[in-house]
Amino acid sequence: MTQQTQTSQQPQTSPQPQNVRQTPDRPHGCPPPDPAPEPAGQPYVHDAVLAMWAPSFVASRPDGDLGADVDGFYHGDRRCLSSLRVTVDGVHLAATNAATESANRAAFDAVLRGVAQRTPDPAVTLRRERTVFPGRFTETVRLANYGSLPARLTVRIEAESDFAAMEAVKAGAAAAPVAPAADAGRLVWTSGTERMTLSAHTTATDTDAHTAVSVSGTRGTFAYDVPLAPGESWHCELTGRADADSATPFLPVTEDARPWRDLQLTCADADFSRLLARSEQDLARLLLADPQAPGDLFAGAGAPWYLTLFGRDSLWTARMLLPLGTGLAAGTLRALARRQGRATVPATEEQPGKILHEVRAESRELADGKRLPAQYYGTIDATPLWISLLHDAWRWGMPREEVAALLPNLEAALNWLVEYGDPDGDGLLEYVDSTGTGLANQGWKDSGDSVRFRDGSLATAPIALCEVQAYAYEAATAGAALLDAFGRPGADRYRTWAARVREAFRAGFWVPDEHGPYTAIALDADKRPVDAVTSGMGHLLGTGLLDAEEERLLADRLLAPEMADAYGLRTYASDNGGYNPVGYHVGSVWPHDTAIAVHGLARAGYPEHARRLAENLIAAGPAFDSRLPELFAGTARSASSRPAPYPASCRPQAWAAAASVTLLQALLGIEADVPAGRLTVRPVTGGLLPLTVSGLNVAGQPLSLSVDADGVVSTRTSAPLEVVTQAPAPGDQGNSATEATAIEVPATEASAPGAA
Repeated sequence: MTQQTQTSQQPQTSPQPQNVRQTPDRPHGCPPPDPAPEPAGQPYVHDAVLAMWAPSFVASRPDGDLGADVDGFYHGDRRCLSSLRVTVDGVHLAATNAATESANRAAFDAVLRGVAQRTPDPAVTLRRERTVFPGRFTETVRLANYGSLPARLTVRIEAESDFAAMEAVKAGAAAAPVAPAADAGRLVWTSGTERMTLSAHTTATDTDAHTAVSVSGTRGTFAYDVPLAPGESWHCELTGRADADSATPFLPVTEDARPWRDLQLTCADADFSRLLARSEQDLARLLLADPQAPGDLFAGAGAPWYLTLFGRDSLWTARMLLPLGTGLAAGTLRALARRQGRATVPATEEQPGKILHEVRAESRELADGKRLPAQYYGTIDATPLWISLLHDAWRWGMPREEVAALLPNLEAALNWLVEYGDPDGDGLLEYVDSTGTGLANQGWKDSGDSVRFRDGSLATAPIALCEVQAYAYEAATAGAALLDAFGRPGADRYRTWAARVREAFRAGFWVPDEHGPYTAIALDADKRPVDAVTSGMGHLLGTGLLDAEEERLLADRLLAPEMADAYGLRTYASDNGGYNPVGYHVGSVWPHDTAIAVHGLARAGYPEHARRLAENLIAAGPAFDSRLPELFAGTARSASSRPAPYPASCRPQAWAAAASVTLLQALLGIEADVPAGRLTVRPVTGGLLPLTVSGLNVAGQPLSLSVDADGVVSTRTSAPLEVVTQAPAPGDQGNSATEATAIEVPATEASAPGAA
């Protein structure tokens, strides 16, 4: 075999040396320079390629290498491998493609520029195929010579580990690498009880090929001398394993344990079909199990930052996925009920009946000086959302005995609403961080600058958020309905309290401007309306808190250009002071937030509003390869042909993925009431038709339906339900069954903000 090296004599027909790239800006044969380091602070992850199977994931560069600030192989909240690079001595690897083949598989392609070439066409390719499983990953590195010249290459696979905690990575803090040991052809890193191994296996039989494992400082290396004749290929398979179970308090979920059937959508909008398919795949890989009852599954909030049980996120995700069945809802409800507050513990903000905010393996010291305990209860909305999920799951057909088993937890949660969530007895849920080291804002917009007056100044706690009052009203009335249905006492108490919430909301939250009345984002410590125009209005619709005229005002306001001319609904109107299209909660678009508004609009009787807003969000899908991120920039559609990413956003994120199912439910107008024996379908006409969907579930039975181009609905299910199909009323008429009430708003000057 003729040996091809960068110093060998080349045929006269060859236009350049075969194994190196020559460029005017770099000496002959030198590899490309390392990128400039990122500034300190939270790493940007918008260009990371992420493959995952909870509680593990790999985040890498688009060329497949691990090495930037967020990159690594993670198990739970621990980064077990911080660097993994494939290089070929003296050769420039030109990355040509990166693809997330499925939720847990990614592939990367590159060409070895200048190697074994007779013409300008690339001849030698490099392909990396990575698959992630719980606690481990495999990666196949394959070289193939498609040229007519032989080559001989030195391939190096270099790796490092730092066992960095997730909060340190998120803060951009450097962690000291751990020196590995070479052990029986493997690289092994250890830190306390944690262990990471990386092994390599190649089937090469050529006697000229050989490998060596070495350690230099904190870096371990596999080196291969690879001869490649024309038409030959070589591959190496890496296997990384993490023994770091202390980094996560929850269990992985096997592939066959997914609590829903395959969801299949065929419709006139291919982007929506792809979005739904990709979202379903991601949701399956975000699932985790409760070690106290491994059959109870829930969705981890998202990767890379929040791959654990989050009360609010996991509840919303389960609620959005109810059209796929009640199994995820039941597991989520029970996992949270086991950790429901039992006592008053100021350090964790636990209170009797309260549903927690998040669970981690250990307490966390955050970059801004905050300190969150491992089991943290600092949330105002998880408790009412738990109640509403139990009620909605019952209506979708959660078995009666499973609902009944959770009634003591329901009663404790309802009592928390009245006794703890409303500490001053004014009929409104409000929060304040009582520890001084917890979250300053405890609704879903939990960044420190999210609650603002219209001029951009910050509100002062205690804060009563507008959407939380809707959650509270809905929870109190839903909880009362459950108590009645199961013959438990106390329903009148919570209906009476819900009426107080409605009255207090109407009296305190409505403010006027030149466009008419709308609802403020919150009331501040002095009970003044915090008058910014925000997406919180979308969470009020369809909850029963508002009457028909109030819903009409908000429906129109949500679709105004300042809120909705982006690829979805902005969190914060573009004409508010302090608006920032890439602000976390002050101008960005969150897919779940938009989907909640779409569903609320449809329930309130505004199908055209719902359709327009849904189409904006669906149009964002192609920009993110049909994997919607946690949030993205709120730039106007007229200003850009695709939305810009928010650079530190999780992707995938559970409720962003679940948003596509909520869009489908809203656009089909599906509402279930299994206890009453009824299923309603009221499709929104538009660009999705004709449409066929299967994989839905109601009352534990499969449900499929189709809507033809004229809006005629056909359904198929063995569930013992009356299926009621309704054509949408012409235009947006609102819910005419709800009595309208005149809205009295405070004078303009009364809603002006004070000093933050």
